Amino acid sequence: MKVCYPGTFDPITKGHIDIIERASRMFDEVVVLIMHNPAKNCLFSEEERTQFIRDSIADLPHAEKIQVMVGSGLTVEYAASIGASAIIRGIRAVSDYEYELMQATANMYLNDRVETLLLIARPQYSFLSSSVVKEIGMNHGDISELVPEQILERVAEKLRSR
Repeated sequence: MKVCYPGTFDPITKGHIDIIERASRMFDEVVVLIMHNPAKNCLFSEEERTQFIRDSIADLPHAEKIQVMVGSGLTVEYAASIGASAIIRGIRAVSDYEYELMQATANMYLNDRVETLLLIARPQYSFLSSSVVKEIGMNHGDISELVPEQILERVAEKLRSR
């Protein structure tokens, strides 16, 4: 079974990596899908985010099952176009659940052949988001426990320069 894990990943966090690693244990193929979102003003380019993800997943136990792609448009339609049976989403709190339920229901309306599967964030990542990383990093805080070590210096450098 092929699944996709969409997001902006601006930048990818250890929480994202945990979801990717867990999904790669459960499914034959995981596509990490960097979706273009005009509502978000991303700090890192699509090329930077793609490389960050590739560098961060290289040493995972099932790295050969993981691909990175960039997409745009409706996520559920993009997922269907690449043959994904499901969309993976991580949830940290009740507010995430409410948002993801709304998105999953809309996706079901658009294409009921692509399921949405929710993975619960590990407790140590329940507060973690790309926005939190950016806020801490831009204010010269320590992000070493928040982003994968493979990309730490590149991310921290760009955040410090803001």
